[in-house]
Amino acid sequence: MKRGVYICLLTLLTGFASIPVNAAGKAASLDALLQQVQQGKIHESKENKAREQEFKRNKARQNQMLADARKRRATEEARSARMERQFDDNELVIAEQTDLLTKRLGSLKELFGVLQQAAGDARGQFANSLTNIQFPNRGEFLLDLAVKMGSTSKLATLEEIERLWFELQREMTESGKVVKFKTNVVTVNGDEVVQEVVRIGVFNAISQGKYLQYTPETGKLSELPRQPKERFTKSAEALTNATSGLVTFGLDPVRGQLLKLLVLEATLEERIEQGGLIGRIIIALGIFAAILAVSRIIWLMSVSYKVVAQRRNSDKPSTNNPLGRVLHVYHANRNIDLESLELKLGEAVLKETPKLNRFNTLLKVIAAVAPLLGLLGTVTGMIITFQAITLFGTGDPKLMAGGISQALVTTVMGLCVAIPTVLMHTLVAGRSKGLIEVLEEQATGMIAEHSERQHKGTDS
Repeated sequence: MKRGVYICLLTLLTGFASIPVNAAGKAASLDALLQQVQQGKIHESKENKAREQEFKRNKARQNQMLADARKRRATEEARSARMERQFDDNELVIAEQTDLLTKRLGSLKELFGVLQQAAGDARGQFANSLTNIQFPNRGEFLLDLAVKMGSTSKLATLEEIERLWFELQREMTESGKVVKFKTNVVTVNGDEVVQEVVRIGVFNAISQGKYLQYTPETGKLSELPRQPKERFTKSAEALTNATSGLVTFGLDPVRGQLLKLLVLEATLEERIEQGGLIGRIIIALGIFAAILAVSRIIWLMSVSYKVVAQRRNSDKPSTNNPLGRVLHVYHANRNIDLESLELKLGEAVLKETPKLNRFNTLLKVIAAVAPLLGLLGTVTGMIITFQAITLFGTGDPKLMAGGISQALVTTVMGLCVAIPTVLMHTLVAGRSKGLIEVLEEQATGMIAEHSERQHKGTDS
C-alpha cells in the first residue's frame, strides 16, 4: 500500500516537472496540463517496471555469486583439512627419518659438529691473520662449509673435509715462515702503491724498513701513522735487506697489540706540549741553570788550574788568578806590622770570595723554585680536570686527560730540573769553597811566616 502511494507521488511530481509551458512559463490550458500529467504518469510507470526488472536480475546474480562463494569456501575448507592431515603425516615422517638419520650417523654426528665449529673458528682466525693477504679466498669456502654443516639435511664431503684440514695445516706452516711478496700497501699519504712486503709469520709485516698494519675490513696493509723507536725501525730495515742468516728483529708476539701501544707512546715534543706554559718555564729555567752551572764549572776548573800552577811558583805572583793576587798583596806589604798585613791579606781574600761564589745562590734558587713550579702546574692541571668533570661528568676519561697530563708532566719536569740543579750547585759550590779555602790557607801561612820572621828579628 505504501509502495503504491510512493509511486503515485513520484509520478505526479514527475508529471508536473514535464508540463509544457508557454513563453511566460505557464501551461496553455487545463486540458493541456491534464494531458501532460497523464503522459508523464505512463512514462514513469514504464521506467519503474524497467527498474524493478533490473533489480530482480541483479538479485538473481547476487544469489548465484553467493552460492558460488559458499561452494568455493567449502572446497577450500576441505582442501585445508587435507593439507593439515598431510602436514601432520609429514611431521611424523620427518621425525622418524630424523631419528633414523641420527641412529645411522652415530659418532659421525659428533665429528660433523666438530667440523662445523672448526670451520667457524678458522674463518674468524683467518680473517684477522696476515696470511689472508696471500690467500684471500679461504673465508668463502669456510663460510659455505659452516652453513652447510649447520643444516641437518646436508653433510660434508670427503673433499671438503680434506680441504679444511689443508687450510688449517697451511696456516700453521705459514705462521713459522718469513716470506717476501709484492702486494698493495696504503701509504701514510693515502696512496695505494705496490711494494715488496716481508711477512714474519702471522705476527708482523714490514716494507721498506717500516712496520705495517693489517685491516681485516679492507683486507689491505697500510703504513703505521707513527713508527716505533729507531732501534725497531733499524731492525725492520735490516730484515728487509737481508737475504740469509740471522737478523735481530723487534717481533710483536701478540700480533700488533704491543706495537700499537708503542706507537701511542708520547714523544718528547708531546710531553712538553702537555706541560703547557708552566712546563715551558720550567724547561727554560733548567736550560739556563745547566748553561750557568757548566760555564761556572769550566771557569772554576780554569781558576783551579792556575792556582795550582801559582802554588808551585809562589815567588813570582801573577795577577791572572786569585792566589797570585793575594800573593801580590803580601809581597807589596812584607815590611808592615803583623796586624796590618793580616788585615791586608784578609781584605784580599774577601775581595776574591765574591768572584768565586758568583751565581751559586742563583743555582740554589732555581733548584728550589723548579719543584714549586711543578707543584703549581699540578694544581693548575687538577683545576682543569675538575672543571671538565663539572661540565661533562666522569663518563668520558678523555675529557679529563688534558688536565691530568699537565698535572703529572709539570711535576716530573720540576723534579727533573731541580735534582740536576742541586747536584750542579753542590759541585760548583764545592769547587768555589775549595778555592776559597786554598786562599785562606795560603794567607794564614803567609801571616804565620811573617810573624815568625818578625820574632827572629826581635830575638836577634
